[in-house]
Amino acid sequence: MSGTSMDGVDAALIETDGDRIVSFGPAAFEAFTDDQRRVLARALGKWPDAPEVAPAARIVEAVHLAVINRLMQDDPMPVLLGFHGQTFAHDPRGLGTHQAGDGQALAQTLDLPVVWDFRTADVKLGGEGAPLAPFFHHACARYIKADAPLVFLNLGGVGNVTWVDPSQSAPEAPGACLAFDTGPANAPLDDLMQNRHAKSRDEGGLLAMSGTADNAIVDAFLSHSYFQRMPPKSLDRNDFPDLPALVADLPDADALRTLAACAAAAVARGMEHCPTAPTRVLVTGGGRHNAALMAELRARVPMDVDNIDSTGLNGDMLEAQAFGYLAVRVARGLTTSSPTTTGVAAAVGGGVISTGFGG
Repeated sequence: MSGTSMDGVDAALIETDGDRIVSFGPAAFEAFTDDQRRVLARALGKWPDAPEVAPAARIVEAVHLAVINRLMQDDPMPVLLGFHGQTFAHDPRGLGTHQAGDGQALAQTLDLPVVWDFRTADVKLGGEGAPLAPFFHHACARYIKADAPLVFLNLGGVGNVTWVDPSQSAPEAPGACLAFDTGPANAPLDDLMQNRHAKSRDEGGLLAMSGTADNAIVDAFLSHSYFQRMPPKSLDRNDFPDLPALVADLPDADALRTLAACAAAAVARGMEHCPTAPTRVLVTGGGRHNAALMAELRARVPMDVDNIDSTGLNGDMLEAQAFGYLAVRVARGLTTSSPTTTGVAAAVGGGVISTGFGG
């Protein structure tokens, strides 16, 4: 999995039948170099026929191959691979959704079946095509033996939540899941650090922790029309283009703290859509390492906010594990999204299966 933060590629082994999680295996991470990240950035917002896409797609495939090969050196050969690709454009109500990377090429290179192009079928049937991890989150809630509704909050470049009722045995069942993108998360903070200091991130949120949020800017941010829409709903990484201008005149620390407050306020606004109040919010993704972002969440979200690692799950690898889980669901003909996770007309199974030379 390579997410909207574009820091690199996560790979993780999972043993599952597509319903129950049996066990989690080892995981690995391969970072994009600065030069690679610049090529990827030039492809953001571009569709497949744009000239910037082909070189970016080659990087996506090469780095995925590198991390997969490293993971398989000392561990059992997987029987199936889930390959998400890199999202460069997402416009489900218009042009569709675009994840770069050729799953067929990976299947032939590795001589293993690869499930890819997870989002297109959902979009074609009227869904948002995102988020796609909710069915896996439902399985995780059962794996950790949760006994009451809870929320999984993923803070990547964009934030998304899944409200889960673990008492429901199937994720597509009415009332089992509700999911949607909350708003920008790490992306605007990372972009500010890149633009002002040529650094990929504010490591640990240390600079943001020394700043003060401008709540007038947070309130202006919350006036965006996206927050008036009912879920399910989804975002592209660049759907809030005016946000950098709102903090342009603030010192670095205050600008970062204000962006963190915006991300947290968007999550708090999203909690209003939960069918019932969750007992806790489990935070996954890179944003949970940002102290300022976590502090803002705990100040603004009216329930317990915990790092998901406290449950024994791996918050750095949950998205990669999710696409392994979804790959098995696709191979078994099971659904991967539903009306309450993406807004698709009916529960649907997405994904294309490409086989290696062995068939």
